[in-house]
Amino acid sequence: MEIKKVMVVGAGQMGSGIAQVCAQAGLEVLLYDVSEDSLENGVSGIEKRLNRALEKGRLSGEARQSALTKLNKTTDISEVRLCDLAIEAAVENLGIKTKVFKELDYHAPAHAILATNTSSLPITEIAAVTNRPDQVIGMHFMNPVPVMKLVEIIRGLQTSEQTFQAIKQMTEKLAKTPVEVQDYPGFAANRILMPMINEAIYAVYEGVSSPEDIDTVMKLGMNHPMGPLQLADFIGLDTCLYIMEVLHEGFADSKYRPCPLLRKYVKAGWLGKKSGRGFYEYTND
Repeated sequence: MEIKKVMVVGAGQMGSGIAQVCAQAGLEVLLYDVSEDSLENGVSGIEKRLNRALEKGRLSGEARQSALTKLNKTTDISEVRLCDLAIEAAVENLGIKTKVFKELDYHAPAHAILATNTSSLPITEIAAVTNRPDQVIGMHFMNPVPVMKLVEIIRGLQTSEQTFQAIKQMTEKLAKTPVEVQDYPGFAANRILMPMINEAIYAVYEGVSSPEDIDTVMKLGMNHPMGPLQLADFIGLDTCLYIMEVLHEGFADSKYRPCPLLRKYVKAGWLGKKSGRGFYEYTND
């Protein structure tokens, strides 16, 4: 199946990034959000990123204009009836995602594929609320989407081979590298990454070393471009906690138990870069 028109559900950081790479790849894109303000902010972010790429010589003026021409926004989810694919990038909450999928399933044409950008939630469970579980799949983009090349493609229990191949080909069209992953808690990326972050937080909690020094160890000793605690701040400590809870519940294994310090920071509202304070302090500049 050839995918020509895509609805991206959610105009936040991930959704707007997905919409941008789809538009740059020549796909017709409908960016959906319930909030007009969120849509304006999402499109504004896309324009800023494209302008920056133009200024740095990574994008031609013609390519920039073409991408913007391919992009439209809407607050009407029923417009998915015009699309071949919907990519949901709403908040990482199973109740919210299943509600969105019920709406998408109701309005989307029979041939349309429904994908979720979830980073940890079960694809099979999300697919089960639809009448097309064979056409439901996970597409876990990495943040920031325009920069990061990896996309985890996650099969649910009933995902068809046809659906998988269509999404794999579309991912390659976006100039991304698709990796096939099965439907287990945290998939591959977060099953490996989040326990490392959690262990780094335990090292702070137990007084092994300071956040700065722990990050220096991982950057200089392991050649990581960013330390785990700085990365946690950029991801959002609330998101890190949520994913650790999904892993802990999904595997019932104490090795995935979230660090008490992580819980304390989240309860204090220290969520990382987006709140101005996490393991480091941030300004709004």
